[in-house]
Amino acid sequence: MNVLPDFYRRIGLSLLLLTGAYSLTGCATVGKEFPVGRVMEIQIGKTTINDIQATFGPPWRVGSENGAKTWSYGRYLYRLFGDPSTQDLIVRFDSSGIVRSYNFNTTANK
Repeated sequence: MNVLPDFYRRIGLSLLLLTGAYSLTGCATVGKEFPVGRVMEIQIGKTTINDIQATFGPPWRVGSENGAKTWSYGRYLYRLFGDPSTQDLIVRFDSSGIVRSYNFNTTANK
């Protein structure tokens, strides 16, 4: 009588059950939290890149739009059941490092 195959079958079943249980309660978070309540403090033409970093910390992503520097802050929580929760802030700077424009979006007040 070979016990080894039965052992592997039990291990496989245990892993399958654990994976299934996790997927039923699972959620995924991408990005990092930032102080959403301070978004309204941003002033176009006045707030500097240093002000943004002091208020929101280092950006989650950096990029360029038409040659201008952009910083992105975002937190995206996805759930298997229920609505996702998202917040994102994109700040665009002029060549002097002053805020040219920004967009803030959230699903918090749907």
